[in-house]
Amino acid sequence: MPASSPFEVHDNRFKALFNSSARLEELHSGCRWAEGPVWFDDAQHLLWSDIPNQRMLRWTPDGQVSVFRSPSNFANGHTRDREGRLVSCEHGTRRVTRTEPNGSITVLADSHQGKRLNSPNDVIVHSDGSIWFTDPTYGILSDYEGYKADPEQPSRNVYRLDPATGVLNAVVSDFLQPNGLAFSPDEKRLYIADSGASHEDGAPRHIRMFDVTDSGTLANGRVFCHIDTGIPDGMRVDIAGNVWSSAADGVHCFAPDGALLGKILVPQTVANLTFGGPRRNRLFITATQSLYSVYVTATGAQRP
Repeated sequence: MPASSPFEVHDNRFKALFNSSARLEELHSGCRWAEGPVWFDDAQHLLWSDIPNQRMLRWTPDGQVSVFRSPSNFANGHTRDREGRLVSCEHGTRRVTRTEPNGSITVLADSHQGKRLNSPNDVIVHSDGSIWFTDPTYGILSDYEGYKADPEQPSRNVYRLDPATGVLNAVVSDFLQPNGLAFSPDEKRLYIADSGASHEDGAPRHIRMFDVTDSGTLANGRVFCHIDTGIPDGMRVDIAGNVWSSAADGVHCFAPDGALLGKILVPQTVANLTFGGPRRNRLFITATQSLYSVYVTATGAQRP
């Protein structure tokens, strides 16, 4: 394999997930901390956050980059709901919001049991319309990615918002700092990153896996995999159930059995990633100052 290839094979099963001629492309640079990529297939563009610069950026396949929203309220993670609307986590306002088709913003969650959320970080939407998000303290630790403040909620919580009732419940409360999350293709499992190791020695550097019950609760939590370089942050799942996670040295790909298949080496610390493009086989990667992409032979699990 040519030395310039970004792919590092740890298990021969990984060879079926990429073409050795594919190369990592830097699509844009100049961010302070790039995060939260989300692909819009209907509009053929990618949105992502530049958190400290208080802006959301838009990339189109012709290579053009423009500002989608500024100020962004220090927005971090994004997804789309079942109607294709943008759902965002905002550090600055400590809330989860939805952008309506006319551009107005609806607040979905900003408190739990009468107290403000910390700084919602990453968010996904289930096929039943429920919204699941993590709420660590990263956005209130300083004035760099939000506004410094004392936490009012435990940093350990992961939440589920019921679309019918508007009720917000903590579905799990034993993380150090929950971060990225993703459903398996059949939505029977939920993967959640614990990234607390960035602030405490000896803290976990792993992704945990839970069974999702029919009632929308979680059961049978266990460690799915460990990250050997840096910490896990954002992640995505392909249609075969492989988990693609961010790490300090790039993107790590894990089989459904938790085995490390391989890595896509990236020259900057990766924060998040998403599958996009017309065939959902282009991996878009936000890494520190830049937006990267690389084509793979895997296909991202179907999402709005």
